[in-house]
Amino acid sequence: MKIKYGKQDVTAEDIAAVVDVLKSDLLTQGPVVPEFEKVVCEFTGAKNAIAVNSATSALHVACMALDLGPGDCLWTCPNTFVATSNCAVYCGASVDFVDMDPNSYNISIEQLKNKLVIAEKNNSLPKILAPVHLSGQSCEMQEIKNLSEQYGFKIIEDASHAIGGTYQELPVGNCKYSDITVFSFHPVKIITTGEGGMALTNNAVLANKMRQHRSHGVTSNPEEMSERPDNEIWNYQQVCLGYNYRMTDIAASLGLSQIKRLTEIVRKRNEIADKYNQELAALPLQTPWQHPDTVSSYHLYIIRLDLDSIQKTQPQIHDELIDLGILVNLHYIPVYRQPFYEQMGFKAGYCPESESYHRDALSIPMYPTLTIEEQDRVIATLKKVII
Repeated sequence: MKIKYGKQDVTAEDIAAVVDVLKSDLLTQGPVVPEFEKVVCEFTGAKNAIAVNSATSALHVACMALDLGPGDCLWTCPNTFVATSNCAVYCGASVDFVDMDPNSYNISIEQLKNKLVIAEKNNSLPKILAPVHLSGQSCEMQEIKNLSEQYGFKIIEDASHAIGGTYQELPVGNCKYSDITVFSFHPVKIITTGEGGMALTNNAVLANKMRQHRSHGVTSNPEEMSERPDNEIWNYQQVCLGYNYRMTDIAASLGLSQIKRLTEIVRKRNEIADKYNQELAALPLQTPWQHPDTVSSYHLYIIRLDLDSIQKTQPQIHDELIDLGILVNLHYIPVYRQPFYEQMGFKAGYCPESESYHRDALSIPMYPTLTIEEQDRVIATLKKVII
């Protein structure tokens, strides 16, 4: 039997919730999406939530709400999925990258400070910074917020991995230190809607913009509509350019059911991580370091191989584990190394720490239904391959 690096956990209760919507009159644009948004707000403490059909869509509407466009630049960490930077390209903006911290694998505060000093001198400061909470561990958001106030950039937290995690004992997503936070509900994430995402904000103006952008730029709110002749029907108006990014009630019903288990899911993921930490401590590898201000939701469990001690390459270890049924993965290849971004002028060596990580990191199986027996098999197989 093969053990995947991650997978969804859909219960009979989840299925029943979806079936209830399928039997209802409204499969989309009904009451379930607003209810899901309300529950996520209650969980995180954010004032507004905008559910969409993917985290990529959430990142896009977030950038649009913050008026990112041609001549602007978004900075992020290269150790992320391409969607984090693509959202800026969608808006006609440019992208740049800040290297990662070697301990947390999140954006390096020191590298960020240094890059901002240079950018200020060159009149090339970013309009938006998108820190990524890799594997579910929050970035150092208070430090980032302080820098944003000094240098004037906006903040979108890419918390695609991090719903259920905490920073300074507050839920990730409360937006205390950011303008907008984005969650993902892809099947292998902490909770799922099949495909889906959400943007959260405490700013009512930004929330309204994102709601418009997710639904064609169309509104039925009289206060947002222009005057039209009284003898014509105008029950909706397009007031800006938007997209069809709505989440269906079918998807929201799954998320609404799953979020009831969110605290238990994160507890279980941390329990699995604790066992890995103990069992792998003596091996020639580095287990995940946790910042004292954070509790990770552990979307991923990432190890870094001591290749000098192991005397094998990372691809060899990767392939051997897969051949033995342990379906490890790599999160992520530095974005600027992708052919699309190389065409923009980025070259190997731009962010050395991220490239070092790329050469020795692996994500091993981590999901709440991973049994003790399965985890023991992962550990035993890993020992067999690297010792």
